[in-house]
Order: sequence, then structure tokens, then C-alpha cells
Amino acid sequence: MSRAALLVLADGRFPAGGHAHSGGAEAAVVAGRIRTAEDLAAFCRGRLHTAGLTAAALAAAAAHGHDPLALDEAADARTPSPALRAAAHKLGRQLMRAARATWPDEELDALALARPRGAHQPVVLGLTARAAGLGPEDAAHCAAYETVGGPATAVVRLLSLNPFEATAVLARLAPELDLVAERAAAAGRGPIDELPAASSPLLDIAAEAHAGRPVRLFAS
Repeated sequence: MSRAALLVLADGRFPAGGHAHSGGAEAAVVAGRIRTAEDLAAFCRGRLHTAGLTAAALAAAAAHGHDPLALDEAADARTPSPALRAAAHKLGRQLMRAARATWPDEELDALALARPRGAHQPVVLGLTARAAGLGPEDAAHCAAYETVGGPATAVVRLLSLNPFEATAVLARLAPELDLVAERAAAAGRGPIDELPAASSPLLDIAAEAHAGRPVRLFAS
């Protein structure tokens, strides 16, 4: 297992397309739900324990070796918003391109062939971690961190929030990130049907509203 590979995969500069997505933060800013660092912390905490837990468990299950096509179907069932499904597929397709160039692997090739329009990003992330020699908990940590790191970075751009404050939000969430990743990794060992399916209806509704906005900074 390579901790250096985990750093590469979790690095915001890894060309996986995440910089173009706010994880729902732009819609929350437009709606007035995020105005301060305290609001950002509440948003990230809610996202971590819902969408973050679900994504981390899917990634862990893929890293465990579960059938990625079955996991992709499970991800579809856990993503009621068409806009979020489209974003997940787009991000999965971009991550797949970067992963296959970085860690060539037959399992990645097979999934890319079966899902040419893109599999869900957490499933691709889990397979990528597996190809990089990482474990399920590493995949879960990476997925959990992405669910809060993306919004924090986006809010700095959207509100000109002090980046020190945004980084402090992430640092204070670290113990919860660890707990979510550990829970997700444990769940990833079990049957696919028993993976977490934590819901976040407001994120789904906001995603649909955001997709219909004529002017927006982020794709989602």
C-alpha cells in the first residue's frame, strides 16, 4: 500500500475534473444558505454525513472488489436527482481518463468499455484506488474528503471567503471525516444492497435548480 499514491489521488491538482464542480455549494450560496465560514461548516457537515457517507461506501466497496457494474447500478438508485447523476457520470468519465493514464489496469479498462459515457465517480474512485495499490479505507477517506473539500474551495471563489477560514473548516471536520471513512469502509465489505443510502433531499432539489440556471460558475 502506497501512502504517496493516496496523496496523488487526493490532490486537488489531480486532473479528475473536480475543480469545475462545487458539490452543491454554488446553489447554497445563491439561495443564501452559505454566507459565512460557520454556514460553510454546517453545509459541509451535512453533506459529509449524507452524500459523503454514501459515496465513501461505494468507493470502499469498489476497492474491496465488488462488481463495479452492480455498484454503478446501486449508485444510480442512491442518486434521485438527474442533474446529480449526470454530474457523477461526467466526473467518473474524467477520473477514468486520468486513472487509466496514471495507473493502467484491466479492471479500469473493463469498466470504461462497459460504461463509455462514464460510471459514477465514487465507483471509479474505488477502482482507481485498487489499481494504485490502496485499500478500501483509503478509498473511503478520499471520497469523504472530496465531498467537503470541493465545496470549501468553491465557496472561497464564490464569496471571496478567507481561504484560511475555509481550510480551518476542513481541519475541524477531520475527526468526523475519519469516522465516516471508517464506517464506509466497514460497510463496503458487506452486500451491495446493504450499503448506506443516506439521503439529502435539499441537495437534490438545489441541484435541479442549479442545472436550470442560465448563468453559473460551476457545473454542479
